Amino acid sequence: MNQQHREHLKVARERAVLVAVHFPDDEVDLDARVEELAALTGTAGAEICGIVTQNRKLPYGKLFIGSGKVKELVEFIKLNDATLVIFDHDLSPSQIRNLEQETSCKIVDRSELILDIFARRATTHAAKLQVEIAQLEYTYPRLRAMWTHLGQVTGGAPIGIGTRGPGEKQLEIDRRIVHRRKRQLQRELEEIQQRKVREVKSRNEDHFTVGLVGYTNAGKSSLFNAVTDGGAFANDQLFATLSTRVERWNLGGGNSVMLSDTVGFIRNLPHHLVASFRSTLEETVNCQLLLLLIDVDDPQARQQAASVKNTLDQIEATGQPRLVVLNKIDQLKDHAELLPWLRDYPDAIPISAVTGEGLDELVNAIRSIYIGTPQSVRLIVELSDGATVNFIEKRTIVESREYGDGIVTYEVTLGERQMDQLRARGARFEIDEGEDPGAGWGGGGSASSMPPHRTFAPGGGS
Repeated sequence: MNQQHREHLKVARERAVLVAVHFPDDEVDLDARVEELAALTGTAGAEICGIVTQNRKLPYGKLFIGSGKVKELVEFIKLNDATLVIFDHDLSPSQIRNLEQETSCKIVDRSELILDIFARRATTHAAKLQVEIAQLEYTYPRLRAMWTHLGQVTGGAPIGIGTRGPGEKQLEIDRRIVHRRKRQLQRELEEIQQRKVREVKSRNEDHFTVGLVGYTNAGKSSLFNAVTDGGAFANDQLFATLSTRVERWNLGGGNSVMLSDTVGFIRNLPHHLVASFRSTLEETVNCQLLLLLIDVDDPQARQQAASVKNTLDQIEATGQPRLVVLNKIDQLKDHAELLPWLRDYPDAIPISAVTGEGLDELVNAIRSIYIGTPQSVRLIVELSDGATVNFIEKRTIVESREYGDGIVTYEVTLGERQMDQLRARGARFEIDEGEDPGAGWGGGGSASSMPPHRTFAPGGGS
């Protein structure tokens, strides 16, 4: 059963009440927090039956929200037959335990909700390992709250010698189980990560790699599908993509790059997930160019862009150039709404991954970055070197060509990277370095009668 079919399965859904608290130092307003929490809840498969909000200067230590708001929450749960309460915050184990005692309802915080979504979305072995490790990281400090109802386990027979003393708590047993399982999973994941690092390194040596990064549901997979034949799963839901997909993107003129579609970022992404998904994010760290996709139709686009930047800094993806791409312009009522973005990001490229608007401009921009600074040069190539002749004819802009005695003299426009590729391929050619490239360049001239030049032989020697 494919992913698209799974998304439309009808199953019994939990009825959830959402709880969001606004503090004075919050950068995101309360409405935006609730909207994102609702989207996460819907992605997790629960039905929202109500929303409870509160403004506080500080969280209340025991229950996070005030005792009066807890009473209101209890009444709301009873009236709406809710079975689940979801907080847009990370709660401590004791806060979860206290809230569950007060409400007689299951309590889930933001990190656990996101972990649940990742668990549902994980399809590859690596993604499943990463999710389980993150879940164990989340669960470990909460074991005490989970097992407070249990007594102590004694060794040996129920009575007699050997049964006196406290014995071993169930909590300690479970902690050892968690540690043992976590070590096993980390060993498996380490093998995958090492193989992944080798694959990424090898790919970067052979290809120019471009990474798609952005807030979850910004349209990365839609753009990926629009410019490649990758067939990435794209849906109007958060975290539709968990596993990195890499496909060739043809830029025209014989040029192509490898495009990576990566997991989406989100505000306050749980650090357990950032650590566990390091191998997936390795693609982003090692890409030679990053496309920062921004959903300009989202009212919280600027806060989302800031969250993406913070996450990139956190995973140390800071050494490569970045190109800002303003997606979903087809959903804007007026293109004048783009002006503030273009003022802040003059080199940004507005596109619509759905309609294709702006994709040609995006391709041209990436091709310019990929090729490098263009320069006009004259190349002398032996006609017997078919591979070099084919490269020049297909991957450079040929202004003119003159055939001589076993050689062809090209006037071409090419970029720095294309010149590097010629050298790396072991091509045999000569490049003019004279101030007047046209002087003395007649058809049929020999290398000895040429103006000053360098000769590049196989292996890049000069």
